[in-house]
Amino acid sequence: MQRSMISTHLAAVSLRDLALVQAVHRHGSFNSAARAMHISPSGLSHQVQKVEQALGAPLFERGGRRVVVTAGGQRLLQQIDAVLVAAEHLQQVARAGEVAFGGALRLGLPASLGPYLLPHLIAPFPQHFPGARLGISEGKPRGLLRRLHEGELDAVLAPSAPAVSGIASRALFFEPWELMLRADHPLAGRPSIALEQLDQAEAILMAESHADGLDGSERGHVQDVSLESLAALVSLRGGYALVPALAHERLASMPGIVLARLKGSAGGREIALYWRDASPWHDDLHAFADLLRKLARQRPGLRVRSGKG
Repeated sequence: MQRSMISTHLAAVSLRDLALVQAVHRHGSFNSAARAMHISPSGLSHQVQKVEQALGAPLFERGGRRVVVTAGGQRLLQQIDAVLVAAEHLQQVARAGEVAFGGALRLGLPASLGPYLLPHLIAPFPQHFPGARLGISEGKPRGLLRRLHEGELDAVLAPSAPAVSGIASRALFFEPWELMLRADHPLAGRPSIALEQLDQAEAILMAESHADGLDGSERGHVQDVSLESLAALVSLRGGYALVPALAHERLASMPGIVLARLKGSAGGREIALYWRDASPWHDDLHAFADLLRKLARQRPGLRVRSGKG
C-alpha cells in the first residue's frame, strides 16, 4: 500500500490548531472565538494563518465585521471537521472498556423534559455506571440533534424524529399530554376532560403539542416558552394547555393551576434515545436506554415501548 505523504508544514499543525480554525468558523468572529477558546485574538489569528500556510490556501476573508469563509475554505473546513471528529472517535475507542462512556456521557435534553426527568435519573446513574459523569445540555430537539450529529453531544433524549443518516435511535416510552387549566375554568375540578368539551380558540399550546388535534395557526396560540411560563400564561389569560405527564408534580404545585387527564385517545409524544452510529459506546447506550425504560415504568402515566427498536 502506498504511504500518504504529508508535508512538513502540515505535519506541524496540531489538532488544537484545527480546533481554533473550527471555532472561528462556528463563531463567525475572531474575537468571539478567542474568548471561547481562551486565547488572545492575536494568538488565534497567528494559529489560523499557520494552518492556512500549511494548507496553501486562505480559509477566511478578513476585513469585515464578520468572518467570511472563502469558496475553497468551505471545502477545507468540512475536512477539518472530519479530522476532529475522527480524532475524538480515536480517543473514545482507546478509552472504551475502561469505564462506561469513556468516563463522561454528554446528554442533550429538551427543556420540556429535562427538569422533570433529571430528578429521577441523577441518583441511579452513578449506581449503574460507576466512574462515569453525566453532563447535561438543554435546548430544542432540532438543535440538540444537530449538535449530536456534529459530535458535541454523545446522546440525545428527544421526541421521535424522522430517521437521519448516521444516527441510531431506540424508542423508550410514550408520554401522554395532560390538560392544564386555570383554577376558575368551568371544567376545572373534573378528573378527566375530552378535547371536544373545550373551545380550541382558548388553547395556549407548546410548539411540540399543537399538532395533536389542535391547529395553533387558526385555533389557539402556539407559544415557544418553558412549561412554567406556559402555566403563567394560562393563569393570567385563562384557557388551557396540553402539557407532558412528567411535569405533573411541578405544574400541579403552581398556584391558580389545575391538571386533568384527557379522555379518549389522548395524544402525547414518543420519547427516544439518539446517538451516532459511529459511537464506540453502543453497549453502554443500550444499557442507559434500559435504565431510562426502567425509570419510565415507575412513573405514573408513561407507557414503555417494547423491543429494542
